Amino acid sequence: MLGKGISLQTSVERFALKRCIGCGDGSVFLGSCFADSIGERFADYGLASLSNPLGTLYNPASIREVILPLSDISSAALPLFEREGEWRCWLAGTQVAAPTEEECRGLIVSSLERLREQLCRARHLFVTLGTSVCYRLRQSGLTVCNCHKAAASLFEEHRLSVDECVAALSDIVRNVTALNPDIEVVFTVSPFRYQKYGFHGSQLSKATLLLSLEEVGRLFPERCSYLPVYELFMDELRDYRFYASDMLHPSPLAVDIVWNRLVEECMTPPLQRYLEEYEPIRRALAHRPLNPDTPEYQSFLSDTERKRAALVARYQTET
Repeated sequence: MLGKGISLQTSVERFALKRCIGCGDGSVFLGSCFADSIGERFADYGLASLSNPLGTLYNPASIREVILPLSDISSAALPLFEREGEWRCWLAGTQVAAPTEEECRGLIVSSLERLREQLCRARHLFVTLGTSVCYRLRQSGLTVCNCHKAAASLFEEHRLSVDECVAALSDIVRNVTALNPDIEVVFTVSPFRYQKYGFHGSQLSKATLLLSLEEVGRLFPERCSYLPVYELFMDELRDYRFYASDMLHPSPLAVDIVWNRLVEECMTPPLQRYLEEYEPIRRALAHRPLNPDTPEYQSFLSDTERKRAALVARYQTET
């Protein structure tokens, strides 16, 4: 028998921000697919948030490429290119495409302006890093945010050093806080394991990111926080049931656990109460009827929206 007080699990330290997230706070999420997963939770509960408007980002250098143009979007040199009859941008993912160069430029500028606007009024920027590996165009040396399934011969794979990661992350902090001196930059490391680099290579990449974030935290102690999401998976959730069917991505259950930790440890009591009251509304909005055009369903939507607007108005002055 197990003795009294024996635990079968090691617990990771509490999630801690310099300022808890309040009801009226805005948040921005940039980085890996894990950033999208958590950002979606914020959106599902009607919280002011924006997640990866140009697509998923994986490494510090790519995230810097998206942040740097925000200081002067109108004069930014956007790396547009044409491929298979569509115009795309090396700063964006595959979902951003247009039939003409001008339309593509408009999509990129609109996304950058939306990102800048949200950063200027957000209280927190969450940056989730997946890997220290990036890809550079051989012709120009530009670090791309997505390879767009182009020929591998166009790119050079580069493993960022600790110093290179620190430089990129420092640029991100400086540029974001220049836009909004009141924002807190919250770093996390994605638990996703990059099998294509080999599991040892994936761990080396995570180690590079962790060492880099330790140094960035030392350089900007008043600006940055670190949430031990990676450590949570490595130490507290050491079980494959917390991974999806590919055994690499976090499972929905694992995302639930991280979300609950954020709610319990990083959000104010009024916001926690708001989330509890919003839950029936979230479930109602997630409902997908067989026939959405019926008068009954339209009435249901209108009633749900009235409840949502009343709840938001009641809590919008809370902290």
